[in-house]
Amino acid sequence: MNSTKKPKHWQLLWQLIRYKPKLYIIDSIYWILIMGSPALPGLIIREFFNRLTNETQLGLSPISLIVLLLVLNLVYLVVIFAGRVTKTQHRFLMRSLLRHNLLDQLFKNPTARPMIVNQDVQKTVSQGEIISYFRDDAEQIEDNVAWISEVSGQGIFAVFCLGILLSINVQMTVFVFLPLVGMIKIIDSAETRIKKYRKASRQATAKVTGILGEIFGSVQAIKVAGAEKNVLDYFRTLNDQRRQTMVKESLFNAILSSSFQNMVNLGTGIILLLASQLMQSGGKQLTIGDFALFIYNLFFVTNFFTGVGGFMALSKHAEVSFDRMASLVSGASEDILVAPNQLYLNDLNGRQKDLPEIEQPSRNEGDHLQSLRVSHLTYIYPGTNQGVIDISFEIQRGSLTVITGHIGSGKTTLLRLLLGLLHKQDGCIYWNGNIIENPESFFVPPRSAYTPQIPQLFSYTLRENILLGLSKSEADIATALNMAVFEQDLATMNESLETLVGSKGVRLSGGQMQRVAAARMFIRKPELLVFDDLSSALDVETELALWSRIFVDSTEQGKNPWTPTCLVVSHRPAVLRRADQIIVMKAGRVEKKGTFAEIFSHEQAN
Repeated sequence: MNSTKKPKHWQLLWQLIRYKPKLYIIDSIYWILIMGSPALPGLIIREFFNRLTNETQLGLSPISLIVLLLVLNLVYLVVIFAGRVTKTQHRFLMRSLLRHNLLDQLFKNPTARPMIVNQDVQKTVSQGEIISYFRDDAEQIEDNVAWISEVSGQGIFAVFCLGILLSINVQMTVFVFLPLVGMIKIIDSAETRIKKYRKASRQATAKVTGILGEIFGSVQAIKVAGAEKNVLDYFRTLNDQRRQTMVKESLFNAILSSSFQNMVNLGTGIILLLASQLMQSGGKQLTIGDFALFIYNLFFVTNFFTGVGGFMALSKHAEVSFDRMASLVSGASEDILVAPNQLYLNDLNGRQKDLPEIEQPSRNEGDHLQSLRVSHLTYIYPGTNQGVIDISFEIQRGSLTVITGHIGSGKTTLLRLLLGLLHKQDGCIYWNGNIIENPESFFVPPRSAYTPQIPQLFSYTLRENILLGLSKSEADIATALNMAVFEQDLATMNESLETLVGSKGVRLSGGQMQRVAAARMFIRKPELLVFDDLSSALDVETELALWSRIFVDSTEQGKNPWTPTCLVVSHRPAVLRRADQIIVMKAGRVEKKGTFAEIFSHEQAN
């Protein structure tokens, strides 16, 4: 667990601002001008009314004042346009940086699936739910950063306006601060409820996006089970819950906004009453121009106060978003979310920046596998008694080890635990006698490659799915495809390696997906190949060809410097007979261990 002190909300915002300081400064200057530009029209309006009462100081005609006002408004429009351009650029950068860093952390922390902790209960986050973190929470923080320059511009202009108000009448100006005091008090007392409603609405939205992702990913299963009505009813229930939480939050935000506006209106009303008394009194009189200027500038001061109230509420929402995003990558500091990493974005002309070279995996002497030993490995899923307990075995270089057993016996869990996709609770893993402290970063090419029960393919070409950025020749690709028994399938495809496989490989059969995933492993020539029931969708002939090509005859091994070691989950007799070692799992434990002859001759004897 990360013991570093949690950074303050404003510190995180400051790091985002510092990411592109020049752009932020330019954007802030534009918005200071945008917020301050109305000062000059206010002075012109005072001169216009003073001109009508023959109290003008500039001597300009009403027509000249109107023309000057129009020119200032045209300049104001140009500045607004420029400000919108810089604001859009800066918003996009902040949003992209947050999403980049969040995704980067998820890649660096490949534990089974992203988890969040809610009320001391650990909950798995679905792919659909993650969308709300990347979309809603990133945009919420982006809004908070964007508002800083706008509120700052309003604040600078408000100070200028306050100076004008004080020059007109000090007594009336004092009442301007009453709404601000009230707003600060309201935000302070409502902080807990603001965060509570924001968390509830975000969680409800995440549930809806989560079930949508699961529905679209399981359409066939839902139809086969005839569960359309139940699924839709559950979806409606989640939508109703989301609507209720969103209505509560919207209502509360509306009450806050209304309270802020009403306090401003109340303060304005008191000031107007006082102004009328002063204009009718026998003391210093307010001219009509002075009164018009006071009311004109009063609007911008009170508007700033309203903006401050909204900004304070928005900041509480952003705090919730930071907390949610940090919970998704538990164990990492929130500083990671705002780290100044390089982004490769298109410029204003749509030109793509040069992407960095993809680092190619390199193999050193210590990577060559001689033996892999697992000692007393244990993992129990939180809140259950399911998992694997006290697993020990050893694998030698060039051997085939098969893990088998009934459904639910812990076979896949054992593989994921070994590879670091689950955090081990007890036990050790040794590579050539050296203990592996971080298996999740160690068991990667060129040391190891893994294909799960359902291979993960992307909506790209066969070539891109096999290489995934790796730099290999056509001959290397052909060799890998041949080992995967895919050469005949490739010959039937018009586009050959440029064939698009569709979303999640939907254009390929189950067996083709498995063999493409196998080719992706083979081309990397890892020391350890880990298969989770790879040949389950293959016919017997193709399966025999696949294993025979992986383990070439001893007379041919001299021609092939790569000697793979395999750890496989399988039930297939052909694989079990070929195995050098079979591990039989039962209820999360190793029930038997030995060769095919040792295990099955023992069963026949019994």
